[in-house]
Amino acid sequence: MDQTVAASGAPGSFADPGALGSGAAAAPGPPAKLTVPGVLRWLRRMAGIVPFGAYVTLGLLLPMVAVAVGAFQSNSGGFTLGNVRAATHGVYLHGFEQTIILSVITSILPGIFGLLIAYSIFTAKRGTILRQVAVTASGVFANFGGVPLAFLFIATLGSSGLATQWLTDLGFNPYNHGFSLYSLAGVIVVYMYFQIPLMVLVILPALEGLRPAWREAAQNLGARTWDYWRFVGGPVLLPSFLGCVLLLFGSGLSAYATAEALTTGTIPITAIQIGSFLNGNVIAGQENIGKALGLGMVVIIAVAMVLYVALQRRSAKWLR
Repeated sequence: MDQTVAASGAPGSFADPGALGSGAAAAPGPPAKLTVPGVLRWLRRMAGIVPFGAYVTLGLLLPMVAVAVGAFQSNSGGFTLGNVRAATHGVYLHGFEQTIILSVITSILPGIFGLLIAYSIFTAKRGTILRQVAVTASGVFANFGGVPLAFLFIATLGSSGLATQWLTDLGFNPYNHGFSLYSLAGVIVVYMYFQIPLMVLVILPALEGLRPAWREAAQNLGARTWDYWRFVGGPVLLPSFLGCVLLLFGSGLSAYATAEALTTGTIPITAIQIGSFLNGNVIAGQENIGKALGLGMVVIIAVAMVLYVALQRRSAKWLR
């Protein structure tokens, strides 16, 4: 009986006929042989990930490899570090600095505001209807960007925008006090429009993972609201919050169309600089500097995503 089971192959192998094995006590037998039914079963199991694998390969892995190779390739096809050196000096280094400042501000501030909004939705008495409306609206606002969003803010907060005219009629013109929609501060204001709803979407599941029993137990032990959030709710929610902030950081870092349409490239943001290289606005002999800039963006995003995954794993054991 044991020899029959061992010869049929281990569960999950090509030769597995679907029978239950005898476990660790089974005697070792001859190597499993490939069978047509076993191969067909394995192919059926693998078929589900083929579209996703093809999508990741064509849309992520191959472009990333092409960017990495081009970053270290000279115009003659040889190996060079000149592209990386150029991408980390001068105006390109300033572009990285501006991009990181923009991403940090548009991740921390929307993270705080989004958490407060999500918590107010989470604690609302009529939470079901309010949650459906808030989630739907957040999904729409979080995906609204590019040229339409830039036009919306130009028509509202531009130098001749509707809100600007109202404020001017009230005696306060923001453009006379240092504000400009077409500066880094203006881009930050525009990014808040879709970053805050994105934070609401991603932090709500973490808030819903906080079990009411934890708060009841804390109150039974004499804990006040501040004590609960300091010693129970806050530590449990902190990894999820930091992970969501990192997600917003990646979103702000990679955003391109809105800033390009709003500023027409007057702000040295790395995404806009890469777009200039792709559009052919490049000095002869510097074609691959754009790929070096792209490699820098990939490295920054990779670090952020590694930290995000680590934080999500840490919070998952509490919020299951």
